[in-house]
Amino acid sequence: MKNFCLSSYMAFRYVWKDGTDFYPGFRHTNYAPVPSAEQIPVTTSADIDREIQRQVDHLYEQYDSIGILLSGGMDSANLAAYLRPGSHAYTFVSETGVFNDDVERAKKYCKKLNLQHHLIEITFEDYKRYTPIVMARKWAPVHSIEPQIYKAAIAAKKDGVQMILVGESADLIFGGMDKLISPVWTFDGFVKRYTFLDPSLVLTNPVSQAELFEPYRVGSDGIDVMRFMDDVFAIESSGSYLNAFGAAELPYYDPYARLVMAEPLDMERVRGGEPKYLVRGLYAMKYPELPIPTKIPMPRPVDAIFAHWTGPERPEFRRDIPMASLTGNQKWQLWCAELFLNLYDEL
Repeated sequence: MKNFCLSSYMAFRYVWKDGTDFYPGFRHTNYAPVPSAEQIPVTTSADIDREIQRQVDHLYEQYDSIGILLSGGMDSANLAAYLRPGSHAYTFVSETGVFNDDVERAKKYCKKLNLQHHLIEITFEDYKRYTPIVMARKWAPVHSIEPQIYKAAIAAKKDGVQMILVGESADLIFGGMDKLISPVWTFDGFVKRYTFLDPSLVLTNPVSQAELFEPYRVGSDGIDVMRFMDDVFAIESSGSYLNAFGAAELPYYDPYARLVMAEPLDMERVRGGEPKYLVRGLYAMKYPELPIPTKIPMPRPVDAIFAHWTGPERPEFRRDIPMASLTGNQKWQLWCAELFLNLYDEL
């Protein structure tokens, strides 16, 4: 089981197969997307505005203090506009400078909306301190955003925040993953593109993960990318938030996760440089004086932190890993997996 789970984590950043765990007695639980029967269809940006307002109004009937994880992007910026003045907003910062653009834009949102802005610094010491905590809850190695989300969550609890808003699902639901959904993929081409780190490149006993992709094969060499993203990406991405906030024992809520596009995604607009066009329209409604920010994934300072790391030393990992060719996030996966094995392999 350990070899399969290591390979799954390297390839997808989580263990995708339910009932398969690193060790006997471990029980990982994956995120369950909102059932289709509970999703709210939206057609226009005004629809999104109305339905998010309804959800946030309902939350305020239950919680006195609602905060937000606020990046510089439009997804969380849109949600911030529904909070009451004086609410707490949390933006990550690092001496590496990777969050600088986020911080500057988030400051503008907080000034406009009269939010209390908190900067959460992320360091390697934070990774070493908080990664074991979030791994212990997941029973597996984790995504690199989980320790930083956890740190923000415990800071929010100290500020009296009872619920945190996140905008994580907007990319998946409204066509934000344009680099993945725009091309016309061959089956093998998509498998290579979606695999975050090839297990055979880094593990001494890799296990093929082709089983996850096969149900989405179309014909001999095609793949249903949109169905794959709905089924697989949603679990990997949202599961990181579920685990990190769960470890901090702070409820979180993603209003976008309850929505669904009533009409098929207009791929011509996506391919023409207008991903998430409905969310972009909402941003223009909330911030007409600001340019729409370019979409980037939530930054992590892993490139700088692991720039000179020489790689794992445990026997589960190959000795000839081409470390110089790996990204910071790929190095993080190796570091995190080795830390997990060091903590639990001999229990």
